[in-house]
Amino acid sequence: MEIFSHNSRIHFLGLRTWSMGLAAILVMASITMLTIRGLNYGLDFTGGVSVEVHYARTVNAHDVRAALMKGGIDAPVVQSLGGSKQVLIRFQPRNDTHHAPKNGKVNLDLIATDVARALHARRVDARVVSRSYTSAQVGAQLRNNGIVAAIFVIIGIGLYLWMRFERRFAIAALVTEVHDVLLTLGVIALVQREFDMTVLASVLAVIGYSINDKVVVFDRIRELFRSVRKAEPEEILNRSINSTLSRTIITSLFTGIAMAALFFFGGPSVHGFAVTMLIGIVVGTLSSIFVASPILLWLGVSKQDLMPVTKENPELARRP
Repeated sequence: MEIFSHNSRIHFLGLRTWSMGLAAILVMASITMLTIRGLNYGLDFTGGVSVEVHYARTVNAHDVRAALMKGGIDAPVVQSLGGSKQVLIRFQPRNDTHHAPKNGKVNLDLIATDVARALHARRVDARVVSRSYTSAQVGAQLRNNGIVAAIFVIIGIGLYLWMRFERRFAIAALVTEVHDVLLTLGVIALVQREFDMTVLASVLAVIGYSINDKVVVFDRIRELFRSVRKAEPEEILNRSINSTLSRTIITSLFTGIAMAALFFFGGPSVHGFAVTMLIGIVVGTLSSIFVASPILLWLGVSKQDLMPVTKENPELARRP
């Protein structure tokens, strides 16, 4: 242990029983939350009406939303479109109004007229330029495609790590990626934040961000296993976490600052992306430290697994 005394300041692996126990509890809690409360799917996945409106002068999305709600449009989602004079309005037609779909279709002309009337009550310079309707079936297909995309991303990452490192690293990465995604979705389900295409994109980004942290630690583990002649796997893993800790914290901190700036100054349309990324950054950083390495240790990773094998004599390449 003495050869690591100057680097192993914190014995993270000594906490593995507690950290893995807590991780298992949080995963089960997230699954329970997703089962009981579910995700609050947005109009991207449930279907609805989209109306694009142009203004002659600068307009605030909050004012547009207030005018629509006062005019009888329930729960409208208003987003700016590439400037301060164009907005996209989306809402779900209620079944107890004349906006409700009939035989799978809606009267877009009638809806556009009602939207224009509600907006003109506050601003006469509003002009509806386009309108469209997305059915619930199309929204469900998008949702299923998003789930498939996330699964393929995680499996692809596992295969990459299997080829680059060793199968134990791939297994540890897959388990921690599932852990990170479930915890992120569990928090979203807990607070019932709207889950739309923007949030789905941020979940995929969280997967990529999280695996980046783990690859840095895995690289250090492989380097130390190959360079140190005599050391226990627990010592190697602990030193690897400590030696990459400052890099992990700095990366997470500055990425978090960027997401916080996006949340406060980017407008409502990117709030979901920023919040999901912030949750994922915290979860991914902690799992890189407290989950991935304990899994590697329990899987029995060793020096022999990571030594290069020569064609002439494979046994020689496996000796310390």
